[in-house]
Amino acid sequence: MNQLPDILDHPTSRELLAHDITRLAYVAQDGTPRTIPIAFTWNGTEIVLCTTRNAPKLPALRRNPAVALTIDTEVHPPKILLLRGRAELDDVDGIPDEYLQMNGTYEMTPAQRVEWEAEVRSLYDGMVRIVITPTWAKLIDFETTLPSAVEELVRQRAERRSA
Repeated sequence: MNQLPDILDHPTSRELLAHDITRLAYVAQDGTPRTIPIAFTWNGTEIVLCTTRNAPKLPALRRNPAVALTIDTEVHPPKILLLRGRAELDDVDGIPDEYLQMNGTYEMTPAQRVEWEAEVRSLYDGMVRIVITPTWAKLIDFETTLPSAVEELVRQRAERRSA
């Protein structure tokens, strides 16, 4: 499971890619790293994030589109999907369909959903879609895959025991 398509198609990866929140890491305008939680959706080939047209991350992403994403669980053992790619920015009039989809799994009554969507439509005249095509991925489930440093320690231990 070392090839990008195999990693992204793994059942655990598909489960993680169905989550609501990822952590987006990028280099801010001042040159320091930033990591922010942000809602996302996976369309089968791309991660799509949506943000306001005045978001501070947009000038930084225009200057340096290299990003990293983490999608994980909060149970033991954790399941973690690490992704890297380049952000492409797409300014959209109105509310992107993905924004409404990615916020569709929060627990809202039908009436709350109508109220939320009306508020969104009254606030935003447009948004920016941040589209990321993964170029690298690593799945860590602590059952079949481990962090690379731990994999190295396991290999070294096995070599010592066989010597």
